[in-house]
Amino acid sequence: MTAKIRKIIVQVDETRVEMGKTIDPPTRKALAMAVIENPFAGAYAENLDELIAIGEELGGLLGQKCVEALGISPGQAQSYGKAAIVGEAGELEHAAAILHPKLGAPLRLAVEKGAALVPSSKKRGGLGTTIDVPLGHKDAAFVRSHFDAMEARVADAPRANEIVVAVVVTDSGRPLLRVGGLQVHEIKGEDGLR
Repeated sequence: MTAKIRKIIVQVDETRVEMGKTIDPPTRKALAMAVIENPFAGAYAENLDELIAIGEELGGLLGQKCVEALGISPGQAQSYGKAAIVGEAGELEHAAAILHPKLGAPLRLAVEKGAALVPSSKKRGGLGTTIDVPLGHKDAAFVRSHFDAMEARVADAPRANEIVVAVVVTDSGRPLLRVGGLQVHEIKGEDGLR
C-alpha cells in the first residue's frame, strides 16, 4: 500500500421520514474517508504522480467500504462522488492529484460499471474542516433525482501535513423525488449522460 493512512472513518446516513412522510425503503448514503499523510506537504514538487497513484488506491478501498456499509451488491449502488481536503502545508493541486480520474477506475469496479463522471470537490483547510461531497448517478449524469451531496468531516483532520479523502456511494436518489427529468428506469447507460 502506497498511502500512509492514519485513520479510516465510515458512516451511513439513512433517511426514514421526510416532511412527515415515511420513506420506504429508506434512502441511504455511505461515506468512507481516509486521513492520509501528504508526501508533498511543505515543498513544491513538479511531478505529483505519487498522489495520483494514492488516489487510485483509495478509490477502490473507499468505494468497497461504502458498498459494504450499505450492505448491498456493487450493482445496487446508484450514485457516487469524491472529495478531498488538503491540510495547510499542502496545496490545492495535491487534492486535485488525489482526485485525478485514475481514482475513478477502481471506484467504478467497486460499484459495478459507473459510466458517468464522478462528481468531485476539493478545498484546503485545518482540523475539522467540512466539505460537501457532490453526488450524481453513476451511469447517467442527466438523472436529476440523484443530484445531491453529503457533508464530510473529520474532527482531528486534516493536520497540516495530511489530506482527507472522501468517497460517497448511495443506494437511491433523494427522498420524495418529484422534479422530473430522466428517470432511473429510463437509463440506457451508453454514454454516461442518459
